[in-house]
Amino acid sequence: LIEIVMPKFSYRAITERGSTETGAIEAESADKAGSMLADQGFIPTLIKEERPAVPGINLGKMFEAFSPVKAPELILFTKQFNTLIRAGVPMLSLLKVLEEQTEHPRLRKILGVIHRDIKEGSSLFDAFNRHRQVFSPLYCNMLKAGEASGALNDVLDRLTYIIEHEHKVKADIKSALMYPIIVVCFLVIAFFVLLTGVIPRFVNIFKSSGLTLPLPTKICMLMYDFIIHYWFVGLGVLVVGGVGLYYYLKTEKGKLLLFTILMQIPVIGPLFIKSAISRFASIFSILQSSGVDILQTMDILTDTIGNAAISHELSGIRERLAAGHGIAGPLSSAKYFTPMLINMVAIGEESGNLEDLLQDVATHYDTEVEYAMKKMSDAIGPILTVGLAAVVGFFALAIFLPMWDLTLMAK
Repeated sequence: LIEIVMPKFSYRAITERGSTETGAIEAESADKAGSMLADQGFIPTLIKEERPAVPGINLGKMFEAFSPVKAPELILFTKQFNTLIRAGVPMLSLLKVLEEQTEHPRLRKILGVIHRDIKEGSSLFDAFNRHRQVFSPLYCNMLKAGEASGALNDVLDRLTYIIEHEHKVKADIKSALMYPIIVVCFLVIAFFVLLTGVIPRFVNIFKSSGLTLPLPTKICMLMYDFIIHYWFVGLGVLVVGGVGLYYYLKTEKGKLLLFTILMQIPVIGPLFIKSAISRFASIFSILQSSGVDILQTMDILTDTIGNAAISHELSGIRERLAAGHGIAGPLSSAKYFTPMLINMVAIGEESGNLEDLLQDVATHYDTEVEYAMKKMSDAIGPILTVGLAAVVGFFALAIFLPMWDLTLMAK
């Protein structure tokens, strides 16, 4: 006898009680599977045929574990999380719904783990805190504060604001830097084309005429000879130096050195400082209003400020706060905090209105960041023009100086 194997369909359906149920059913077709489920009192919402897995390596599955969860996906998740909490959906059901609705494979997998951990008795903070690569210390600690105070909705509103605001600032910075990066790339390409394709042909003419080459032309030829005969040395130095620098900048000392240098560069430095102060004031205000104690607030700020130089300063401030000093005094000893921030913190301490004043500071420095970015964008044009003029002028001298000498010889 020949055994007929029916296709297998996975399904998701709504029961008579209104709950969601998933499972698998064997049927001749998807329509037949729907009819069978309807006969059982289910309302099918998804019917999908299960196909046998093809042996081999699934590259998509391999890279799922490494695909980053970007800010727009985290913002959407936080908003959905907040909406379901406001609707009064129990936490386990809520996480199950979010897991089913989330399209990002890595985030879906993480939500499944969080659902399991909470089902086994973990707190919201502990369950989320095991996934620091996606949920930052700020995110986890604010969930902890919201869970403890019973104001999780308000905390999620503030979290959404922070993530959206920081995503906007980063997007604006990337947008401002896109044009100069493209120009610099084309400038580098033009430099190599001129150096390897144009200059050598003119030099052969000049040498055959017995001319003594001027300094710019000699420098061009030295660079040309190096690229042609010793390119592997240059490539090796670039690769080794780049990899070494990359790993050094991953260390605490490397990050501290990088941000210390960046904040001393004209135009760029003030942008980094103002952006960090805005982030500091905004997060400080939100954590204080959420009931997080001051020492824990400093710990969170140190981890999430995004600037190693200011994080280093905050570590020293935390030690003074632990010794019983106020907030404004230790802040005034830090290098990068402005008098405006310090004075507003001092007034807030005296009046008991610290959260509102810090939010005012954050709003002010958001405006300052936008102005600094515009100033940087305006400065990029002249800087690129000067750089372009220097490159063009150098090659012009390398070609036209010997041509001038050749003209004089012809006379």
